[in-house]
Amino acid sequence: MGLSDFTDMGELGITIAGVALDHRAYHFRLPFSGFEHAHVVLGGESFVALAEGLQNALWALGGVPEQHRTDSLSAAFRNLDREAQEDLTQRYEELIAHYGMQPSRSNAGLAHENGAIESPHGHLKRALADELLLRGSQDFEDLPAYRRFVDEVVGRRNARNRKRIEIERAALKPLPQRRTSDYEEKTVLVTSSGGFVLRCVFYTVPSRLIGHRLRVRIWDDRLECFLGSTSVLTLRRGRPPETRGRHGHVVDYRHVIHALKRKPMALLNLVYRDQLFPRPAYRRAFEALLVKAGDKYACRTMVGLLALAHERACEAELAEVIDADLDDGRLPDLDRLRERFRPEARAVPTVVVDLMPLSTYDELAAVCSNMAQPLEVVA
Repeated sequence: MGLSDFTDMGELGITIAGVALDHRAYHFRLPFSGFEHAHVVLGGESFVALAEGLQNALWALGGVPEQHRTDSLSAAFRNLDREAQEDLTQRYEELIAHYGMQPSRSNAGLAHENGAIESPHGHLKRALADELLLRGSQDFEDLPAYRRFVDEVVGRRNARNRKRIEIERAALKPLPQRRTSDYEEKTVLVTSSGGFVLRCVFYTVPSRLIGHRLRVRIWDDRLECFLGSTSVLTLRRGRPPETRGRHGHVVDYRHVIHALKRKPMALLNLVYRDQLFPRPAYRRAFEALLVKAGDKYACRTMVGLLALAHERACEAELAEVIDADLDDGRLPDLDRLRERFRPEARAVPTVVVDLMPLSTYDELAAVCSNMAQPLEVVA
């Protein structure tokens, strides 16, 4: 038997580049041998998170148990409205059938019936907390670095149960030839505003895609966008705000900076303005410019700074200079920064082209014509 469940990881205090990470963990475990697998989940207990985590666990294990047991997960069983119930349940049944497992679940409200996975949640989180103490920091450079850390901790825990895992692995059924889909797919239209809305979140895309229909694969932490069969871009998946009736935003300033350069004052009342700034330094600069220099100058300067960061590929370096200026009580000087980050002046090489007389081509054509004639074979 294999068991699946989700557990909240907020108590670990994980941060990514200084920003608190609100996340859960999908946790899979074999109660006999103690084999376990953990997968960091950014959203809720969705079918996509369950399918991705379960398949990762089975392929890491190298086999398939007879049964798959959960509690009353909305991603697997009929706990939602009628339309969602039929869709989710059908996908879960197809997932389980693909691996040839028998689904089962504990009774609602009786967590002790799933104790073989509920109790190990605490063991896993204590092991991660201990490793974080040894590491000396709960902050990680990016999400992949944190996921590697979790995989390493779980891998060491599995290594201690290697003998029992090998015994149970011999009793597992073989894996199918391939994985099945662990994502959802939707079709969206890119509007004239340079983006599309998917599940109450607005995403910006490059302007060349305006008017096109994109096929979007929805994962737990990302969207993969296809134009026909061609992958065109990958976006971070956003979450809608808790306030009903409002949209979330996933904005890349590189997608909209060319439009803003034509109308810089649009920045002042832009709905997703706060999500437009790639680093805190840019937000600080805009707030300081508004206070000390006025709306018009602030918008023109801020758009110029974002354009400079994009065109010169100096987003991080420019942010450091802006922070230094603001700490010294100075506003960013766009002309000075353009001069500092301008490309290196290089001399244009002199290219001399010697033109050949046209008669040379006639001679070449004659030679090629003779070479193309078949050779006579002498008996």
